[in-house]
This record gives sequence, structure tokens and C-alpha cells, in this order.
Amino acid sequence: MGIITRPEPGEYSQYYHGYIQSVEGEDIFSVLRQQPSELKELLKGLSEKQCETGYAPGKWSIKELLCHIIDSERVFAYRALRFARKDRTALPGFEQDDYVKFSGANGRSIASLISEFEFLRLSNIELFSSFNNITIHLTGEANHNEISIRALVWIIAGHAAHHMRILKEKYI
Repeated sequence: MGIITRPEPGEYSQYYHGYIQSVEGEDIFSVLRQQPSELKELLKGLSEKQCETGYAPGKWSIKELLCHIIDSERVFAYRALRFARKDRTALPGFEQDDYVKFSGANGRSIASLISEFEFLRLSNIELFSSFNNITIHLTGEANHNEISIRALVWIIAGHAAHHMRILKEKYI
């Protein structure tokens, strides 16, 4: 697969529109490859303690936020895999706050979380690169909404971009 163009609004729930719009440029593979190093640079120099507190009471810590990015990417990539294999089983949503609550993120090192993100992203880039032009346009149902594989790829990048922006604005 060479290029995965930006999805059309009818390919995904309106909920994801902001994520897709937050992706800069049109080369999604370039964005996907660059984000891990951008995140690493953003977190450089922060102590473990700094990464274990939220910017306000009740807000996720940096470690929890990074774990949320990782968990969400896994869920979105799993959906893409299922749809690519023409599995038409409707997939449920997931409760992000429960995932974070039970993640144990604050018990891990920030280096471990960054490493997991880097390896996950490399794996997903390989998966998405294997999809041909027909596959990338396949759709499936997730969380009661029809969504294309192409949209899921862009949502992954947009979701990470969204949270990196929050890190810059509220945490660092």
C-alpha cells in the first residue's frame, strides 16, 4: 500500500471528526512514523514523579495518558484487522476510564511506556502497509457505528496528535 488518503466524513462517526482533522498533511505513514519520536522528545527530561501526576485533581497522569494512547491504538488497530479479514461481527466500544484505571500505568517507567508505544506503532505501520487499495476501504461496525479501515488509520494518528497537544498545553 502506498498512500492512504484522508477519509471522507461518511466513513466514520462524527465523534472522530476532530481527530482526523487534527492530522497535519496528507502523508499518513509519515505522520505515523514521526509521532513516537515527537512524543519521546516531548517527554524528555521529565522525572518519573512528574509523569505520575495529572495537571488537575481527577485528571490522568502523563503515564496514564500515554497508556490510554497505547490502549486506544490497540483497539483501533484490532478493529482494522478484523474488518480487513472481512469479519462482519459488530464490535463493542470500550470504556477508556476503566482501561486507564486498571492499566497500572503509574507503576511502570515512562521509558517502558514509550518503548511499548514505539513497538506498537511499528507493528501497526506494517499491518496498515499490507492493506491494498480495496482492503483499506472495507468497513465494519464498531461501537454501533460503521467505520472504514482508512478512517481507523487516520483516527489512530489524530488521537495521538490530540493527546500530544494536551500534553503540551496542560502538562508540560
